[in-house]
Amino acid sequence: MQDEPTPVELTKSVADFLRSEITPLISGHQAFKLRVAINILDLVTRQLTQEEGSAAKEVEHLRALLGIDGSVTELNRVLAERIAKGELDLATPGLAEHLWATTMDKLAVDQPNYASYKRELGRNP
Repeated sequence: MQDEPTPVELTKSVADFLRSEITPLISGHQAFKLRVAINILDLVTRQLTQEEGSAAKEVEHLRALLGIDGSVTELNRVLAERIAKGELDLATPGLAEHLWATTMDKLAVDQPNYASYKRELGRNP
């Protein structure tokens, strides 16, 4: 792949074009489907720009919390198992903070305009 434009730039450009040039031209169910497509492109753009850093931070927190190494998927599986067995709970130092930070990072990608997310941005668990 070429260096320029980047996948982020391409995805954002298509979404912007659809939003500004095509949206005004259509209505009804087709307009609804176009808004869905634009939302998908916006989501992909956020995933490309934010998820890698969030995943790295999540792995770092999980490693510290669990005392083991692994991928984000493996570490989350161990976390879930330990919570299910009662080995970890919200009284476990660092767990509530990890869950809060991970949830906020995921919402930043998936639902950045969600009112409750916006309200809670500055909250510390």
